Formats: sequence, C-alpha cells, structure tokens
Amino acid sequence: MGEVNVLINKAKLEKRIEEMGKQIQKDYEGKEIVFVGILKGSVMFMSELAKNIKSSVELDFMDVSSYKGTESTKKVNINKDIRNSIEGKDVIIVEDIIDTGRTLTYVLEYLKQKNPNSIKIATMLSKPSRRVMELNVDYIGFAIEDKFVVGYGLDYNEKYRNLPYIGYIES
Repeated sequence: MGEVNVLINKAKLEKRIEEMGKQIQKDYEGKEIVFVGILKGSVMFMSELAKNIKSSVELDFMDVSSYKGTESTKKVNINKDIRNSIEGKDVIIVEDIIDTGRTLTYVLEYLKQKNPNSIKIATMLSKPSRRVMELNVDYIGFAIEDKFVVGYGLDYNEKYRNLPYIGYIES
C-alpha cells in the first residue's frame, strides 16, 4: 500500500457532519431517533453525528460483512444483529460509505421486517459511480469519486481507521 493522501480534511468533515446533524434534528423534531450503525466503519461518524442532535438518540449496531480486503464478496452476512426492538420507532441506518449499495439494500430490507415507523439512511460518503443497486440515500456527507478511501472509521485490513480525516491510497 502506498502513502495516504488527504481527500477531506478534519475541519471540512466536522463542519459537514454538524450540518447533517442539524438537518436530522429539524426533520425529526419532537421524535426519538434510533441510529443503527453498521460496524465497524460507522462508529466515528455516528458518534459525531449524534453529538450534533439535541433530541434523544438511541444507538444500536449491526455488524455486516461483504468485503475481504478491497474486494466485495457480493454476499452479505449478518455477524451481529441489533439488540433492541425498533418496532414503531424512527430509524436511521448510519453507514460510513455506500459503494455498490448491495450491503445497505440487504440491511434496509432486513430492518423493514422489524416494523419501524420510518427508516432512512445517512452516510458519510457515497460513491455514486459504483452503485449497482437503486438506493434512496436521505443524508449524504460527501459524494466522492471512485478512490479507495481510509480514515475516520474506514479501514484497509483494519488499519487507518483512527485517522482524523478521509484519505485515499494511491495503488
């Protein structure tokens, strides 16, 4: 792996997450929200997003896998399901990055079976050029070109998650 180049710096990232939090706050005024974070990549984004929302936010997690290294396996596995019931609740799936959309389409259909009141999607990053599944994403931090990105929760074989910015690696 080559060196990591900055794609989105810390200040720009934090400002956009704050804006997204304010938008979610406005859209869900007076409602309790359940964030369902997709592990492990969404953790930093989800915690920062939650800090920018003044109303009550319940946090839950799912661990879903479909990648090995940099390649999608096209098969989605649920390694950890949400702990609490989401029946009748307003749910926002929180994702670090949406690439092909396969994983999120699977998770969305899976969670819909648990009868939430509503279900929306928030992602820090979106790669529209890679999308193979039609997916309505409600909150997008940044649309990016097709680069292999790391940092702020995103990893390459578990490395680079702790970078305070979004970087990309030149292969």
